[in-house]
Amino acid sequence: MLKRFTILLGCFALFACDAFADKTPTSKFVAGTHYEVVAATATKQPEVREFFSFFCGHCYHFEPAVQKLSKALPAGVELQKNHVDFIQAASPEVQNAMARGYLVGQAAGKGDEIASLIFHYIHETRGKFTSTEDIRSLLLINNFDAQAFDSKFNSLPVLSAAQQMKDQQTLWSSTPSPADAKMPVLAGVPMLLVNGKYQVKLAALDKEKFDQELAELVTYLLQKKD
Repeated sequence: MLKRFTILLGCFALFACDAFADKTPTSKFVAGTHYEVVAATATKQPEVREFFSFFCGHCYHFEPAVQKLSKALPAGVELQKNHVDFIQAASPEVQNAMARGYLVGQAAGKGDEIASLIFHYIHETRGKFTSTEDIRSLLLINNFDAQAFDSKFNSLPVLSAAQQMKDQQTLWSSTPSPADAKMPVLAGVPMLLVNGKYQVKLAALDKEKFDQELAELVTYLLQKKD
């Protein structure tokens, strides 16, 4: 009887180990293929950061996947969108204003809605942005509150968040890529960074299961300790 109990206990332990193993990060993702290690240390807190531009066609097509990813992230982890200002379609000042327009929407709990609206205006209706007033007009004709826009657009929190976007752009635009030292980590958009250490290689993901694999890879990198 004792021998049989020992065997059963061993089986139970094996089952428990297997169940625990299922909760550990998957190992199907490979450095150099699915992601690049671009920094020696990770951020103190888990984070996912997207560099993008409303003028970028690839970013426009990537946006639905980004919004799905944002909703699939673990509790306490937010996707931080960083609008860049180096696209030649408009001046850096106008691109900064577009970033602030997005941040105003985000502060109102409508970040995804405003991002989709701006993307659609540029890539579907071929709309142009030449000034802050163009951004304001687009939001207002789509039922965004005028007072909320005017009170937030030049507010300290929005200006500070826009400057943080610029600081991150400057940092990663001047950090050499380990894969090719002649190129910076931020050489184009869209670009995803996880924990300030891992650059996601979007082209390596299965196009048929892109959203699923993106979520799996980001989750794996968020949990990665080395």
